[in-house]
Amino acid sequence: MQLRRHISAIALLCSLSACADTLPFLNEIASEDAPDAAPSSSFEQAEGENGSEVISALLDRRSFLEQDSSYGDVAAAAINASSRSSEAELTSAKLRAEAKSKNWLPTIGPTVSLTSLGDLVAGILIEQVLFDNGRRKAEREFAAADVEVAAVNLSIDMNNRVETAIALYVSALKGDEKAALGGRALDQMKEFERIVRGRVEGGVSDRADLRVVRSKIDGMSSARATAHEAAATSRAELKALTGQEFETSPSKLSLSSPPDSTSYLTVLKASAEANRSIAQTKVERAGILPQVAAAANATNEGSGAGLTLDLATPLGLGTPALLKAIESARETAQRQISEAEEDARRNYSRQTQRLASYRRQEAEAATLARTSRETYRLFQAQFDAGQRSVLDVVSIYEEWVQREQAHVDSKYEVVLIQLELARDLGILADGDTF
Repeated sequence: MQLRRHISAIALLCSLSACADTLPFLNEIASEDAPDAAPSSSFEQAEGENGSEVISALLDRRSFLEQDSSYGDVAAAAINASSRSSEAELTSAKLRAEAKSKNWLPTIGPTVSLTSLGDLVAGILIEQVLFDNGRRKAEREFAAADVEVAAVNLSIDMNNRVETAIALYVSALKGDEKAALGGRALDQMKEFERIVRGRVEGGVSDRADLRVVRSKIDGMSSARATAHEAAATSRAELKALTGQEFETSPSKLSLSSPPDSTSYLTVLKASAEANRSIAQTKVERAGILPQVAAAANATNEGSGAGLTLDLATPLGLGTPALLKAIESARETAQRQISEAEEDARRNYSRQTQRLASYRRQEAEAATLARTSRETYRLFQAQFDAGQRSVLDVVSIYEEWVQREQAHVDSKYEVVLIQLELARDLGILADGDTF
């Protein structure tokens, strides 16, 4: 009879909230039969969960890079070679959210007490919270928002990684082009040196002219070596990051402008953090207020059940001020979203202005380079006709080379700014590839 009373008390409380779901050993057989289907993306949520707007926005993102281009290959290699510590953080957050999703079910645990006669009384205590001012619901909301924050962090980390990899690839291409340009200029300068040396030996020119030409040769040689080293450094760093080597002559260098309709990742993160902060305020507020729970205790000496009133934080004269401070945290969270949106707008305006500026510089540098090339050809013809000195030709040729170098710099800077914009918007890779 005593055993039946124990079982009856436990079964009565379990029936309030399907207690069997909290006991793994009761569902062990069923879980073994369930299919173990792994999600194709870290952002995907389990079936039956309420959809998250933040995670849905991350999943819907599509890369503005062409998948069959060199940029797409570099992006894919950077993602595949990532150790993804932020992905592990997202997995941990999902597991915490899964654990919190069951917090409305009763809890069960052993109890051991010592009687006045020195006897140990062992038993099982089952407790079911009936009213807690929304604390457990807020805990579930906090865990869900924590998953959103971890998901945005993963997207930020992966987009930063892809941007770093492609920027290294672009820097290597820039170094190769500047080195090739410097090599051609150096060959032409050596031809000028040969002409000047012959004129000096013939007594037509002064030896100072030869020194000027050789000084320009030394400068061009140093610039070419620097460009070679910059390209080699970027390529070595890219290989260390991705473990691969990529083609040095891509079929297409330019990129399209990133769309401005996509929200910034920083704004998504601020929104998720605000939701988490608001949920935390709900938990703190509920912790100050009392909660009612039903409890059943079964021991080797008997069993019993009843209601308990619990107050985690004792009430005092400062309790009203504490409640106001908790409520003010909500306004702080909302203002943080507004600040993130303002910073995103400022950043977008700054980057678009820089992009327009470098596009203008690229066009102007190309025009100036063409003008210098035509002037050089005119001076070269006048030199052949004896109307120009060799130093005049050397000076205009050096100007042409400098403008070509400026055109290369501005051309690649346009690509780098576009990559930065795409990184901040989170569109350097498809959202479902993480």
